[in-house]
Amino acid sequence: MGWNLIGPVVRCLLWNDKENDKRKNYFLMLDLLVKLCNPKELLLGLLELIEEPSGKQISQTILLVLQPLQTVIQKLPNNKAYSVGLALSTLWSQLALLPVPYSKEQIQMDDYGLCQCCEALIEFTKPFVEEAIDNKENKENENKKLKDELLKLLRILYLGSVGFTVTYFLRLSCFKSLKCPLLTAQFLEQSEAGNDPLRYFASEIIGFLSAIGHPFPKIIFNHGRKKRIWNYLEFEEEEDKQLADSMASLAYLVFVQGIKIDQLPMVLSPSYILQFTMGHTEVFLQRTEESILSKGLELLESGLLRIEDNSVLYQYLEIKSFLTVPQSLVKVMTLCPIETLRKKGLAMLQLYINKLDSQGKYTLFRCLLNTSNHSGVEAFIIQNIKNQIDMSFKKTPNKWFTGPQLISLLDLVLFLPEGAETDLLQNSDRIMASLNLLRYLVIKDNESDNQTGLWTELGKIETNFLKPLHTGLNMSKAHYEAEIKNNQENNQADRKSKELCSVTIGREEIPNMPPEMQLKVLHSALFTFDLIESVLARVEELIEIQTKSTSECKMLE
Repeated sequence: MGWNLIGPVVRCLLWNDKENDKRKNYFLMLDLLVKLCNPKELLLGLLELIEEPSGKQISQTILLVLQPLQTVIQKLPNNKAYSVGLALSTLWSQLALLPVPYSKEQIQMDDYGLCQCCEALIEFTKPFVEEAIDNKENKENENKKLKDELLKLLRILYLGSVGFTVTYFLRLSCFKSLKCPLLTAQFLEQSEAGNDPLRYFASEIIGFLSAIGHPFPKIIFNHGRKKRIWNYLEFEEEEDKQLADSMASLAYLVFVQGIKIDQLPMVLSPSYILQFTMGHTEVFLQRTEESILSKGLELLESGLLRIEDNSVLYQYLEIKSFLTVPQSLVKVMTLCPIETLRKKGLAMLQLYINKLDSQGKYTLFRCLLNTSNHSGVEAFIIQNIKNQIDMSFKKTPNKWFTGPQLISLLDLVLFLPEGAETDLLQNSDRIMASLNLLRYLVIKDNESDNQTGLWTELGKIETNFLKPLHTGLNMSKAHYEAEIKNNQENNQADRKSKELCSVTIGREEIPNMPPEMQLKVLHSALFTFDLIESVLARVEELIEIQTKSTSECKMLE
């Protein structure tokens, strides 16, 4: 009768949430049921109760039945592994429905009880971890049974197969925990770490993994390889993707939050750590949630700050994540709606550039100029190119930012994508940065020295950039001046129509913006064109002065 009785008793406990004699009696009934009834029947009844509720009742039910559930599983005479797996799977399917607290206030309030459930789940799991540790001598037999069946289970998460052990289900539960709730969970400041339930939960989960034979250094540094991740388990691509979020969460907990970081081998170099955390950073930055993006930026920052400037070799860019991460940063900078994350993304891209050696910087600049498709980002890259050229002038000449290599890079900078028909307003940031770079080169590099190779390529630069820019400016200014004239004429006509028939105004089509705002936008565009034109005129004037000076020197010789 245990299966039939357990439900009504637990529901009475949930309804009578005040401390009274009746509630004490219900607890006595629950204890007697756990003590006397068939554990298999009770297990099924308890799992049904866990699956029923929604909202805040999820945590209330879980907190109430976890202790009886633990006792029931421990009383089972056999097939305990299956029961542990089924219980953990049911618990996590419900806990995944609870919102993860985001702020300090939400963590402290814990309205939906997720933090309490996480702490209770640790206590629920501890005896099974201890059992798994005690059974380590049977590990060889366990490995033999699991090798083929484990991959199938990971694919379909079917928990009814025979032959799985408590150790396996504990491991699976730990990785589910790393993904939910820990992937999106926010943590309190280090000064308040002792009062952070989610940090405690994360620490215990990592401790469980180590206790059952899977220390986090081995997991983090082997993830993504085609070789064996664990002693007996080789993941296929599908399973590897399923674990990616959990691995990224684990890397963040260790390297940013410092949880269990003392277990990390001291011999590992910062560049080695960066190499293996970049893949986890990539996982974070491919998401769009604010909490996950911020973790990706923090993980990247923690890795880069350990590295000296100009020390990351260009060969690292042959690793996929070392190119995809900066490209993801560009997306954060340009597409993320949250200003703080956009600024952080920009700062991380600059920090990343600073850590690369000269050839690495050169390679990354070429890549981003070809892929960013954003005028502001391209202007940022061009400014970095200018800084590298300036350093090459001030210090030892750098072959990547002088001579033929620089000319190849300038070919991507000093040109208009669509010639004279390029949208100058949309590309104004890039064009201004390009002109400023060209002005700097003309001033810094005399035609007689020609260290950068600029003067050799001046004819091509005039053909591909300066002349089309002149034509484009004339066309754009004429177009916007005509728009301003039309706008002013239309405004006058509108004012007259309002005076003649103000009643019908409500039926007129409302423009996208007020006429005054339209005029401001048009005048702003003209101002931008004038600014570009003035810098262009100054560049051409400097070129003429340099060329004339060189000619006079030759005549004197």
